[in-house]
Amino acid sequence: MVKKILSTVLVFTLIAGFMFFGAQPKAVAQDLVFATVVKSVAFNWFLRMEEGILQFGEDYGVTTFMEGPSVADSAQQIAVIENLIPQGIDALINVPHGVKEQEPVQKKAMDAGIIVITHEASFVENAHYDLEAFDNKAYGEEMMRELATRMGEKGKYVQFVGSLTNASHNEWMDAALAYQQEHYPEMESIGRYESKDDQEVAYNTMKDLLKTYSDIRGVLGSAAGDVVGAGRAIEEMGLSDQIAVVGTSIPSYAGELLKTGAVDLAMTWDPATAGYAANVVAYKIIQGEEITEGMDLGVPGYESIKIIENENGVPVIYGSGWAKIDATNMDQYPF
Repeated sequence: MVKKILSTVLVFTLIAGFMFFGAQPKAVAQDLVFATVVKSVAFNWFLRMEEGILQFGEDYGVTTFMEGPSVADSAQQIAVIENLIPQGIDALINVPHGVKEQEPVQKKAMDAGIIVITHEASFVENAHYDLEAFDNKAYGEEMMRELATRMGEKGKYVQFVGSLTNASHNEWMDAALAYQQEHYPEMESIGRYESKDDQEVAYNTMKDLLKTYSDIRGVLGSAAGDVVGAGRAIEEMGLSDQIAVVGTSIPSYAGELLKTGAVDLAMTWDPATAGYAANVVAYKIIQGEEITEGMDLGVPGYESIKIIENENGVPVIYGSGWAKIDATNMDQYPF
C-alpha cells in the first residue's frame, strides 16, 4: 500500500447532476490507493475528471488522487508514473498523451502488480482494460455528419488531433475521413495536423493554413482546445460565416466561441463519469469480480457496457452516448 501522505486532498462538492451515480455502498477497501495520471493537470477537462475520481474515492472508501504534468508531454507523464510505481499504488488509471510511448512504463507498473486501466487508448498493449466513453468509429462518423451538414456537403476541410500517436483522436479522424470519402465525394480533406493539445498551436496552425488554403470551409477538432484555437483564428479573419467548426470540446473552453458562432458545435462526454468508471473497473478487478458484457458500472453512460478485445488482446470497454453542445444548450453542461 502506498506510504505517501498527500499534503492536500481537495474534496469537491459536485453539482447536482453529477450525483446520479446512485448510492454506492461504502466499501471495505483495505487501504487501497488508486492514482489517475492525465495528460496535463492544467486542463479544465482533467479538473472535471478529478471530480469523478475523488467522488469515486469517497463512495468506495478508496484513497484516490490525480497527477500529471503541467503541460501535455509524454516524457513528463512517463516520469510521473515512474515516480508512482515504487510508492506501491494498487491501481493506475492512465490517460496517455501518446499511447505507444507509454507502453513500457505501463508494463513496468503491471509487472509491479499494479492494476492498469487506460482511457482514450483503445489500441493499447500493456493494460488490463481500456475504457472508452463510446465507440470511437461511431463518434468520428457523427462528427463528420455534423460537419458535412454545415458545409453543404462540399468543400475542403482540415483535421486536428492532439497528437499523431493519440489513439482515440486518430480513430475519430480515420472514421470521419472514411465516412466522408464514402458519403460526401464533393468534400476533401487537406490533411491532419497535430495541435500538441495546445490551443495556441492549433491557433497558429490554423492561421498558417488559412494563408495557404483560402478555400477551407471546415474544421474537425479532436483535442478539447483544437476548435478553440482554430475558431479564434477564423474569427479574427472574419470568416466565421464561411467556415464550419465542429469537434470535441467543453463550454469552459469553447463557450464564448459557441456564442459568437466561430465554433458551430462541440461534441463531448463527461470526463468526470469516465474517471469514475475507470476507477470502478480497477476496483472490481482487485475485488476479484469479473468484468462482463452488459455489466452496469453504476455510472451514467456505463449502465450496459460493451467489451471488445483489441488487436493486442486487451479488452476495451465501451460506454454509450455523447453530448452535442451549441449556443442553445451550453448552459446544461457546466464544465
